[in-house]
Amino acid sequence: MPDLMDQATFRTALETAIKGKSATKSPFSIAWAEGKLSRAHLARWAENHFHYVGPFAEYLAYVYARLPAHMTEAKDFMLSNMYEEEIGGDRHTDLLIRFAQSCGTTADRVKDPDNMSPTTRGLQSWCYAVAMREDPIVAIAGLVVGLESQVPSIYRRQTPTLREKYGFTDEEVEFFDLHIVSDEIHGERGYQIVLSHATTPEMQQQCLKICEVGAQMRLLYTNALYRDYVENDLPLRELDLAA
Repeated sequence: MPDLMDQATFRTALETAIKGKSATKSPFSIAWAEGKLSRAHLARWAENHFHYVGPFAEYLAYVYARLPAHMTEAKDFMLSNMYEEEIGGDRHTDLLIRFAQSCGTTADRVKDPDNMSPTTRGLQSWCYAVAMREDPIVAIAGLVVGLESQVPSIYRRQTPTLREKYGFTDEEVEFFDLHIVSDEIHGERGYQIVLSHATTPEMQQQCLKICEVGAQMRLLYTNALYRDYVENDLPLRELDLAA
């Protein structure tokens, strides 16, 4: 078993566990950033993404319920995150549905679980399993550090394209603007909780592994979106995969 890492070394290791597996490297993400997806492709993304992020407050609630009472700052963070997802201002899923409708699909289609791919169903199931079964600090590493902290880097590449190449309005892309800001804050707080409470070599290694797996799961999900909905319309040779 490796030795206990100091917090600076551990943070670098967590970041490294995610690098190289980021969903920004997916053909779907690259096609989006290049403005080569159609609105129909974006609609299929929204129909899937709803079933991944829609239950995010539920994932966090399972973790919150198992956090020890003395981890006050971690419990407060989980409650705050849930509040922002479900109550604070506009409900995040409502903003996602607004974007989906602007792409040409309907709220009913977005909410229908039959419209998500098997890979999306797998990602959703993995999130529930992590939230319910892993040590709460390990679960925060997987869900907040491994998954949520990636969002700003993904959306910063995609959101300008939505305005400049697709012509979406500010209101229609509010879902993305909101998450660039909120998930950067959430990701950092997740890092700080994990750095503070993963205090044994065993737990640090568990956190590193689940961050790596979480990044892999999101990459698999994003790759499947390209394979299932885009590949026949936009072959890989038409994308700048080295970008």
